[in-house]
Amino acid sequence: MAIVVSLSPELEARLREKAAQQGQDVSFVAAQLLEAVLEWEVQYSQAAIKGIQQGLEDFEAGRFRSFDDFADRPKD
Repeated sequence: MAIVVSLSPELEARLREKAAQQGQDVSFVAAQLLEAVLEWEVQYSQAAIKGIQQGLEDFEAGRFRSFDDFADRPKD
């Protein structure tokens, strides 16, 4: 499948430089970078959701403290 993406001259130069450093075709390097970013996004989203769920579970179980208690704690 072909997708056309417009890049700024600066970004295109960076992509071409990266491809040249790796000895790879620029399209291959672009595809690798997109795949890595998309995978990172999935992992980041899953971690964020897990953290939110844990926070809600902690709150429901009474494992929390007020902001005032948090703000009043001694600073290290």
